[in-house]
Amino acid sequence: MLSAGHLIWISCRPLFRLIICVGCGFAITKADIFPAVAARGTGQILLNITLPSLMFSKIVPAFTSQNIQALGPLVLVALVYEAIGMILAWLVSLIFWVPHRFRWGMLVAGGWGNYGDIPTAVVLSVTGGAPFTCVLVNGTTDQTLGVAYVSGLLLVWLITFFPMGGSQLVGWDYRGPDVEPEEVQQAVRRRRRLLFSRWPTKLVNILNGKKSPAAPELTKDSEVGSPEPEKVLRPRITSKHVSFDQHILPEGAVSSSQRDGWQSRIGSPAPTTTAVETADVTPPTESRLPSPVPARKQPAHTTFFARTKAVHARLRPFLKNLFMPGSVAILLSLMIALVPQLKALFVEVDSTHIPPAPDGQPPLAFILDAASFIGAASVPMGLICLGSALARLSIPRGAWRTLPTGAILGLAVAKMLITPVLGVLICNGLVDAGVISRDDKVLRFVCIFFSCLPTATTQVFVTQVYSGTGSAEHLSAFLIPQYILMLPAMTALTVYTLHTLF
Repeated sequence: MLSAGHLIWISCRPLFRLIICVGCGFAITKADIFPAVAARGTGQILLNITLPSLMFSKIVPAFTSQNIQALGPLVLVALVYEAIGMILAWLVSLIFWVPHRFRWGMLVAGGWGNYGDIPTAVVLSVTGGAPFTCVLVNGTTDQTLGVAYVSGLLLVWLITFFPMGGSQLVGWDYRGPDVEPEEVQQAVRRRRRLLFSRWPTKLVNILNGKKSPAAPELTKDSEVGSPEPEKVLRPRITSKHVSFDQHILPEGAVSSSQRDGWQSRIGSPAPTTTAVETADVTPPTESRLPSPVPARKQPAHTTFFARTKAVHARLRPFLKNLFMPGSVAILLSLMIALVPQLKALFVEVDSTHIPPAPDGQPPLAFILDAASFIGAASVPMGLICLGSALARLSIPRGAWRTLPTGAILGLAVAKMLITPVLGVLICNGLVDAGVISRDDKVLRFVCIFFSCLPTATTQVFVTQVYSGTGSAEHLSAFLIPQYILMLPAMTALTVYTLHTLF
């Protein structure tokens, strides 16, 4: 049993390294040494070279046919965390007002956390020493196994965010006309009254109505002598011009008339008559009705080519995002790790003999060495880019009064306080249910730790692309409190997890 001081030091040590790297990126950005062009280029190197190399160098020696079953719980935990984050973000947006151009980005900020550099840095540091063992176990170490487990969660993040359309939700914020913050705030106030005042009042009235069926409102109206709504006579409308262009659209959707620059949804292209016309209008006879124009039947081959083109237009971006270097490296590494004959080309495998190279190593061991060498730059490079991104998040002075403070603090509390509590309960429940092995302490630590991650800074770059102006002013205000709460929240969660495991 480790002492409390020892656990706190073990938990704080990786955060010190994280703060130093992030601080370096923050400092060189503020000093105008690391411009935005250089940051974007570094990010491309990170995503396409160093991170895939790190995943390859860790997955190939770590995963075996004995521990590959851990991939199932990792996928399950990642999906559960994304669902919990989106639900909590949705609840926050129900109670507090969120800018119209961030209504979908709010769900993305809640569902997708920073699954790359931050957890990799912490897991590498924590599992690299006591209380985790550094002795080889089944040909690998706890540190290598921890990064391999991180890759499973990262694979889910990559697939759900890019190919499955998580990043496209950010683009939905910039569809349709803009809505003023006052209108959004007024709608949220009405929703709050409905949630916290009217519904409880209706529930109380229903409960009281079972005991006393008399309705005072109806009795009062009947004494005054107000007519019942059903008995009010309405004039008969003999003729109307009806416009079918006024469809009911969901919030944020844009009608075809709005896109073409027509009038607002209140108006219509044709004049609409709402008063009763005094002149009698003879109903149209069959001879006066316009004869329907027969629809021209498209040839079968034209319809087939049109459908094929539409499917190709949808499938091409999906496959392009699916086969990103990071995803390909993880999938290829898993395939190599699970086939003994392929794995023996890179590392030594028991009961599988492959003629060695002249130095006595497996014939392709030099590829694994190169991947390890390149991948070592992934974590510090990612943390420097994180610091650079945080340095560019700027909020004008005096703007806090106009910002959605309730939603900002609500999302920070949901991501950094509520989700870790739910993560501990969920992971302990999966351990009790036998889904997560109780003896695999590295897996348990990784699953619990991923519940305490702030919003991914990748959303900043995606928002800058979709906004059209290169700005992400709404997102910056939501990120800053989360990264401030990250340090104490991660320390507390790491101390509790290590105390539970050891």
